[in-house]
Amino acid sequence: MKAIIEVRHLVKKFKKAIAVNDLSFDVEEGTITGLLGPNGAGKTTTIQMLLDLITPTSGSIKLFGLDMATHREEILNQVNFSSPYVSLPGNLKVRENLYTFARLYGVKDIKGKINELVDYFDIRDLLPKMTSTLSTGQLTRLNLTKAMLNDPKVLLLDEPTSSLDPDIADRTRKLLKRIQKERGITILYTSHNMEEIEELCDRVIFIQKGKFRDDGVPSELIKKYGHTDLNEVFLQIAREGGEINSNS
Repeated sequence: MKAIIEVRHLVKKFKKAIAVNDLSFDVEEGTITGLLGPNGAGKTTTIQMLLDLITPTSGSIKLFGLDMATHREEILNQVNFSSPYVSLPGNLKVRENLYTFARLYGVKDIKGKINELVDYFDIRDLLPKMTSTLSTGQLTRLNLTKAMLNDPKVLLLDEPTSSLDPDIADRTRKLLKRIQKERGITILYTSHNMEEIEELCDRVIFIQKGKFRDDGVPSELIKKYGHTDLNEVFLQIAREGGEINSNS
């Protein structure tokens, strides 16, 4: 499979703090890839640079073989993002939010696309409701509906199940696997729930203190580090200060 996201020697400095430090990785097309690390590892900053919300200090980002620095609009037309930490306007009805974002994304058949997606995500009954009245599970489905309005080829998800109860989180994971399978979307996924990552992800990338630490198929990394699950691998990488030996 070819790389649909290519990050090379990415650096982001905020005054004296280095949030991302010479980070390089690839994400293969048609996969669900976990971007993992402890708090402060640089995951959110990396996603913000992939969305061109903040500008890298140095390094390069390519999506679809195109350089973000010179093909921003072409790239972002094929990308979307969802996070429980980014709120949709609560003073709008669900229908109004979807129509507003559809217009922002330049969707041609707005009514048709919204009708398709509200059935796909089972939120048709939410359309007349005020967004501020929705439960966390309903907001998650609404955010995913919003993120699919432009038929993205790449979907960036920042801890999408973090505030959900176990039942709704399980439904959300099943929904994401369905989206990926049926629509062939490439998903880059951050989470601190390693059981969730083992269930969802084809591959994972570990970063710490803004640096690449290791990557691979979850089952292979578990074997490589001599642990019984990915959570133990996460803890080892998070607690070690030096570089990970690729033969460890």
